Amino acid sequence: MIRDGGAIGRFPGETHEGVAWWLGACFVALTSAQRLAVGSDGQPVTAEFFRRLCNGAINAGHHACQVTAISEIAQDSFLAFTRQQSIAGAYVTASPGPNGTTIVHIRLYDANGLMLQEDTGLDQIRRMIAEGRVPIPVSDTAKGTVEHLPAAALEAAR
Repeated sequence: MIRDGGAIGRFPGETHEGVAWWLGACFVALTSAQRLAVGSDGQPVTAEFFRRLCNGAINAGHHACQVTAISEIAQDSFLAFTRQQSIAGAYVTASPGPNGTTIVHIRLYDANGLMLQEDTGLDQIRRMIAEGRVPIPVSDTAKGTVEHLPAAALEAAR
C-alpha cells in the first residue's frame, strides 16, 4: 500500500482513513518539515483522508508543523502552489476502482515538487509504519496548526 509516491489502495478494503494520519505524521517527522501543504480533489470520499492527513502532520511529535490545507484544488494548481512557496506537499485524490470501490491515492512531494521515491523517504515511511514508530502527539504546545485556504483564489492567481 505504501508505494507510487505515497499510499494507494482500494477503499473500502485495502486502505482506511487512518493511513492518512500515519503518512502525515511520518512525513513531517522524517523531513522535520516546519510547513506542509495538503491538498485534495474535494471528492466526498477523500474528505476524511484529507482531514486526517492534516491532523497527522500537526501532531507529529515536537515538530509543530504549520499546515496549509487546500481542498477542491486541481493537482497541477496544488503543485504550482507548493513550488512557489518552496514547501513540501501531500495530495489526496480518488478514482473509480473495481467492483464499486474507489482507489484512494495520497502522493507525497518534497519542497521541489518531486514525488517521494523509495530512496528519498518512501522506504523509511513504510518502515516507520510497519514497525509501529508513527509519531504521536506530545502536548498542545508542540502541536502545529492548520490554515485553510480557498482553492478558487489560488487557481485564479495562476
